[in-house]
Formats: sequence, structure tokens, C-alpha cells
Amino acid sequence: MASSVGHTGNPDQPSAGPLTIRRNTFLALADRYLTLGRDVHSGEVLARGGDPEAHSILQRSGFVPVVRLHETYHRLPVGLDAAEEKRLATRAVARLRAVKYGVDTDDDFDTETREAHYLPLGSSVAHLAERIREATTSDEVADALTELTASHDGVLIALGEVLAATAAFYQDLGQPPDPHTAERLHYLAEHRLAVLWSDLAHIRNDLADRHQDHPQRRVCAAEVGPDEYEASAVCGCPPHPPRLTTTPAAAPVPPAPAHPRH
Repeated sequence: MASSVGHTGNPDQPSAGPLTIRRNTFLALADRYLTLGRDVHSGEVLARGGDPEAHSILQRSGFVPVVRLHETYHRLPVGLDAAEEKRLATRAVARLRAVKYGVDTDDDFDTETREAHYLPLGSSVAHLAERIREATTSDEVADALTELTASHDGVLIALGEVLAATAAFYQDLGQPPDPHTAERLHYLAEHRLAVLWSDLAHIRNDLADRHQDHPQRRVCAAEVGPDEYEASAVCGCPPHPPRLTTTPAAAPVPPAPAHPRH
């Protein structure tokens, strides 16, 4: 607030120019549009475009992500009859449009329905990250991490139960690879997840014992110091450093299906 307009808080980092801003705005708007329809070549119902939130909505509507070298799109599962395909595709259109996505779709899947949108379970966990970003003391971060590491009902303990339940489901499902999948899930729960829980629990306990204020963070008192030279300033806090944007790593190519699709 106390910096001049356009100042990024880092004199060594150039600010984005008008062309970069317009390009980023265009790309952000483009991610708000999808196409969803039956492919003329394969006959599959495919959805293309959208951002990660749209992809989550598609997956919660029954679609399966397909990751290729140069693109990622979504399809309906195999083995569905036409009525079930229409139900799932129409529901996806209704859910996407309910949160203001533009969807170009076939007449068969078009709908004026707008299905109510509820925050998914992951949003509650993601809120912990926001609490940590805003934390000014070690106690606040320890409290947030406790939600992950609590030994009876923490998020990681619950995730271990999900892995164990999925392993039990796979164990006697009937296909030759299924016992191996169950064994892999047990390994993830007992070794990989256990290490993550142990490390985070140690970090949480360390922070709980510190009772330390973060030296670079402070609660904003909404007060302007007597030496402030910016007339528009409403507080004495320094400008926030720009958030670094990173390019996500390419998703691994999924293995070939165990059985040919019909």
C-alpha cells in the first residue's frame, strides 16, 4: 500500500509489461471455456479445455483424465450406454456453467439446469495453507499442522485409512493385477505416508515448543507512521513480494491398460 503504483517490492525484478499482462489475461479467460461433445472419429464423449478447477468438476462428474504428450483432455468411462453417457455429460455441463464456465456442447448434452456447487473436501485442507501463509507466530503454524498430524483424527491418518480401505477392495476384486495393486496401496500407507506423517509431526512439535514470532511477518495495525511520504498509504506495512509462478511438471504418461478397450 505504501509503495508507488507499479512497484513490485523487488527492484531487481522487472515489472510485467502491458503485452505480458494482456497475454496472461487472455490465457486466463481462455481457460474459462471448454468444449464437451461426442468425438466424430472415436464416438467417445470428450471434454477439452478448462483450468484445474474445471478438470476437478469433470472428474467429480464421472470423467476420466487422459494425459498425452502435448495435451490433456477428459473422456467418459468405457462401457456406458447412451443414456448414462447423456446423464453424466449433461450433469457436467450443468456443474461447469453453475460456476460461470463457458461450455460449447452438443445439443444432446445442452441444459439450462445449474446444479448447486459445494466446496469439495479438499478446500478445507487447502484452507490450512492459507492459515500458514497468514501466520505471524510459530504457534499459529503448529495449530494448522496439527490438523494434518493429529494421531487419531488428523488428515494424514484419515488418508491412511482411505488407502487401507481401497487396498481391501482390490484384494479380492478378481483380476490378476488386483492383489499387486492392493499390496502397493499397503506399501504407500505403511511406508511413504508414514514417513510424511512422522516428518510433519516432528516439524509441528518443534514449532509448538518455539513460541516465536516470525521476524519477517507482523500483524497489520492499520497505522501510518509519521515519516510516511505516500499520501494514499493506509498502513505502514511494506509491499508484499510478488508470488513466484512456476510451471508444473509434466504429468507422467499413464501405463497401457491391462485389457484392450472395446
